[in-house]
Amino acid sequence: MNNAAQTVVHPFAPIYDAHSRVLILGSLPSVASRQQAFYYAHPRNRFWPVMAALDGSPLDTTAQRVAFLHRRHFALWDVIASCTITGSSDASIRDVTANDFNRLLAETEIKTIVTTGKTAGRCYQKYAQPKTGIEAIVLPSTSPANAAVSFEQLLEAYRFLFEL
Repeated sequence: MNNAAQTVVHPFAPIYDAHSRVLILGSLPSVASRQQAFYYAHPRNRFWPVMAALDGSPLDTTAQRVAFLHRRHFALWDVIASCTITGSSDASIRDVTANDFNRLLAETEIKTIVTTGKTAGRCYQKYAQPKTGIEAIVLPSTSPANAAVSFEQLLEAYRFLFEL
């Protein structure tokens, strides 16, 4: 694995449609997600298993995941448009440029924004919230690096999304 810091530009588009009501934001795609060009692609990341458990449907393929997001009126993106990062380490992130959320917010019904972890929450609060005016709810990270939070705790934390 290359441990050198590198500048990374977010490599793929947000997933949303005009009916999206909740925006779920990570910080920046991991190396695995960048390689697969899709969100939460690391095999040990618990985002999709949590969503599948709460939805009661299989979310094993990209097509199933995109259909789920549209059916549940969820939009999915990341706070960071570009930064310097070492591997997938959120702790190494610096030189942040945030994504511009204006178009996404103008084209949707989004009223609720959540972040999947503290780094995404801090970056959103610092770089995006002053422009959007919408406060984000910070949820626990589903990353395998966040082993202190159990799958059951993640289910409890993310459950309210299905009640909005």
